[in-house]
Amino acid sequence: MWIIQLADAILPGSFSGFGLRSWDLAGLGGIVASPLLHASWGHLLANSLPFVLLGCLVAVEGARRFWAVTAFIAVIGGLGTWVFNTPGTLTVGASGLVFGYFGYIVMRVFAPARVAHRILYAVVALIVIALYGGSMLAGVVGVSEGISWQAHLFGAIGGGVAAVAGRRRGPATLRDRSG
Repeated sequence: MWIIQLADAILPGSFSGFGLRSWDLAGLGGIVASPLLHASWGHLLANSLPFVLLGCLVAVEGARRFWAVTAFIAVIGGLGTWVFNTPGTLTVGASGLVFGYFGYIVMRVFAPARVAHRILYAVVALIVIALYGGSMLAGVVGVSEGISWQAHLFGAIGGGVAAVAGRRRGPATLRDRSG
């Protein structure tokens, strides 16, 4: 994201046009490109720290899980934004992924089969909610002009869906065969 923003600042024109353009079939490619693009350095800075912190909490479960969760968030968040945003609206930024990672971390409390993991995930989720909960709520219901609450909401939904879809089952219980 930083390299793309630097290239966007140096090269003529703007890469933002490759973002997600709602209700435009050609704009669906923005599902992949949009999280990598930012409207300004301030926009990138605002997304960077929560992206790294929350992304690392997801990546702790492994690279495969991280990329699967990221794909769920990008597709569900992107499609939701594409459908529910005003037609022709251009959306860029990694905040959909940030909200998605938040949703994943909160919802994965309900996903693991082992109680010990649920407790650990609950503690992590409570810390994340304490740190980011207010910002996440404000990012959906109290947004200012030019900020896509749709990307935030559907990113969070994508993260929650990823947590439920990726839940690990515990070992099968064995039946007592002695009687």
